[in-house]
Order: sequence, then C-alpha cells, then structure tokens
Amino acid sequence: MQIKLAKLIVSGACALGLLVALAPSAAQAQATGGAVAATGSAAAPAALPVISEVKPVGAADAKNADATENPYGLEALWKTSDAVAKTVLLLLLIMSIGSWYILIVKVLEQTKMNKQSKAATKDFWSAGTVQQGASALEARSPYRFMADAALNAVKKHDGLLGHIDLNDWISMGIQRAVDRVQSSTQNGLAFLATVGSISPFVGLFGTVWGIYHALTAIGISGQASIDKVAGPVGEALLMTAIGLAVAVPAVLAYNWLVRRNKAVMDDVRAFSNDLHAVVLGSVKKS
Repeated sequence: MQIKLAKLIVSGACALGLLVALAPSAAQAQATGGAVAATGSAAAPAALPVISEVKPVGAADAKNADATENPYGLEALWKTSDAVAKTVLLLLLIMSIGSWYILIVKVLEQTKMNKQSKAATKDFWSAGTVQQGASALEARSPYRFMADAALNAVKKHDGLLGHIDLNDWISMGIQRAVDRVQSSTQNGLAFLATVGSISPFVGLFGTVWGIYHALTAIGISGQASIDKVAGPVGEALLMTAIGLAVAVPAVLAYNWLVRRNKAVMDDVRAFSNDLHAVVLGSVKKS
C-alpha cells in the first residue's frame, strides 16, 4: 500500500515538474506568435494611392495651345483691325496678285514673240514674194502684222498719198506697225511701276493708322506694360512689311521685263529694216 502511494506521489511530482517546464515554452511561443502577428500586421502593404488617368492631348488642344502661345500675327491683325486697315490689306493683296499676273503673262508673251522671230527668220525670207512670206507666218504674229502693213502701204499709194515718196510712205507704214508692236509689249508695265512706287507708302499708311488706334486703346485701358504695347504695335508694323513684300517683286519684275522687251524689240526693228528694203526693191522691179 505504501509502495503504491509512493509511486502515485512520484508520478504526480513528475507530472507537475513537466508542466512547470513546459509553461515558459508555451508562454514564449504565445509571445512569439503575438510578435509575428504584430509584425505581420505592421509589414502588411499599405493601400496603393489612386493615380488619376492622364488623358492625351488631342489635335484640337494642340491647336489651342499654339494659338495661345502666338496670339499675334496676320490672323489677329485681320480680326482686330478696323475697316480702314482691312481696306489697306485688301488693296495690297490686289496689287500683289496683279503684279504676279502681269509678270507671268508678259513672260509668256515675250517667249512667244521669240519663237515667232525664229519662225520669221526661217519661213519669211525663204519665200518667193513678200505676200507668200507673210502668208507663211502666224496670223497673230507681229512679224505678219508688219509685213501686211508694208503691203497695204504699197496698195494705198495713190490719190493724195501718191504725192508722198514711195520710200518714205513704206517706211512710215512699217514704222507705225513697229510702234503698235512696241506699245503692246509695254502693256502692264505701268501697273508694275505704280505698284513698286506706291505700295510701300500704302503699307506705311496702314502702319501709322494701326499704331494710332493701338496707342488710343492702350491709353483708354491705362495699361502701358510691354505685353500690352508690343502686340498691337507689332501687328501695325506688319503693314509696312507687307507693303515692302508687294513692292520689291513689282520693281524687280518691271526692270526684268523692260530688259526683255528691249531684246524683243531689237529683233522687231531689225526685221522691219530688212522688210522695208525688200518691199521697196520688189516694187521697183515690178
């Protein structure tokens, strides 16, 4: 009996010791688990910030940005100008268009006359008679016009006109034809000379008018900062630049066309002199 009691006591003591030994490990494990839980909760990733969607800039926005960056220019000048300034701009535009039109037309006419001169040299002088030579030329050729004028002078040398020497009468008829040809070659040159002379002053008038209105508007607003002055005054100065841009091509075109006309008329006069001699010689032979 005592032996059983002693065994029971020893077993209880062992169990109590085991519980005492395991108690710190359980507490440590619980503490460790709590620390891990705390660490895990601390290391948990924070919520991501919400990023707003960036919209691409469209073509319309780009145009608006460009317009905002450069609010001054020809478009702004036209929109902000009054009736007088717009009239000046339209007048300069008409001058410019007219100058370029005359330049192109005259160059084509002079080129055509050069071809007609070569055709007259090739076809007219190889003909048997003056009439045949004239028929071989183009209907609207100035060389055909001079040949017909010489033939008409011979035919009309009668009555009171018959008292004029035939040599002088033929020379007068051919000279009238030459003068008509020269007059046709100078068509439009007066317009170019006028544009080259007055367009800078037209542009200057637009500049003075624009600056006057710009300074008046600035005085009324009471703001004289550089950003308020530079825009309107700069737009007004564009008038002078436009006037010069119209004048310079007109002057250059005028001088160039006059020089080309001189070369064309030299060929015409040479043909007229030879024509006079041929017509007078053919009349005397007949």
